Amino acid sequence: MPFATIPEAIEELRAGRMLVVVDDEDRENEGDLTMAADCITPDAVNFMATYGRGLICLALTPERCDALHLPLVSPKNTSRFGTAFCESIDAARGVTTGISAADRALTIRVTMQPDAKPSDLARPGHVFPLRARKGGVLVRAGQTEASVDLARMAGFEPSGVICEVMNDDGSMARVPQLTEFCARHGLKMVSVASLIRYRLETEHLVERAGEGCIETEFGSFKTISYVSPINSETHLALVRGEVAGQPNVLVRMHARCLLGDVFGSQQCGCQQALRGSLARIAEEGAGVLVYLHQSGLGARNHYVAMDSHAPPQDETGIGAQILADLKLSTIRLLTNHPRKVIGVDAFGIEIVGQVPIPG
Repeated sequence: MPFATIPEAIEELRAGRMLVVVDDEDRENEGDLTMAADCITPDAVNFMATYGRGLICLALTPERCDALHLPLVSPKNTSRFGTAFCESIDAARGVTTGISAADRALTIRVTMQPDAKPSDLARPGHVFPLRARKGGVLVRAGQTEASVDLARMAGFEPSGVICEVMNDDGSMARVPQLTEFCARHGLKMVSVASLIRYRLETEHLVERAGEGCIETEFGSFKTISYVSPINSETHLALVRGEVAGQPNVLVRMHARCLLGDVFGSQQCGCQQALRGSLARIAEEGAGVLVYLHQSGLGARNHYVAMDSHAPPQDETGIGAQILADLKLSTIRLLTNHPRKVIGVDAFGIEIVGQVPIPG
């Protein structure tokens, strides 16, 4: 069974039906049953619990989480894929133990009421809210954000109910098993990558704000600033030479780290990576360094993480959009920590090699 198109997926959600959404094979490599939260019913919750078997979660926008006073379970998220779990909830009234399909459906419906208040929810409970990243799959390429994006595109409140699909033996279902699962239950399946492509084709989410030139100890670089309408953050591309349309361009994706980049913190290698990347691009004669804004003093977990100057794997969307705007298609990535960068192929970018940063 081939993957459905995003317009087909939108129509399924609009009709109140479920989908299976799969992510990158080098990420979680899992499929989630996905439904617009506005359409949830006890039967839908029961189907997820019976046939999905995973954790039933409610993906919400940051604004909705804040309005309902739903804090993150842990302010320092060290989970592998950065899944942003909030305090679990039950409806404060009208439920029994909170675990039945009817109780969980009611909790979700209460949460989705436009006039819902924090006092309408009891904590802890049996529904697990997830805080989606603002900007959706273009910022974090996960099922949480995909469910919110798809619900919004279907005309509902931007919130989705999701549940991982497990095999009968308790292992996680991968695409071959998910294909059989969808055929058996009459469901359509889409990928996060196809949703990224669709949004890129239909939405403008990075805009050029200005151009200039900077003289550095490594020579001259053209500077191009970009503003994201998602959050008004400014990102910067430093370009050396002619790169548009050229094959295998040398590229560094560098996440802003104030403590490292500016003050030379010894607790990370950010300044060394920044300087080494500029030096290597200058030696090459052509290349791009994308300097991605991050709020706060530096990359998250600065005080404990190594290679904090590299963007988190799930947050390459903005950088990939910038590379696409620069008309790059095949790149060699400057990094001292070779790994698969998730989701960039959905932006029309192919990483053909990884190049160490000189020390």
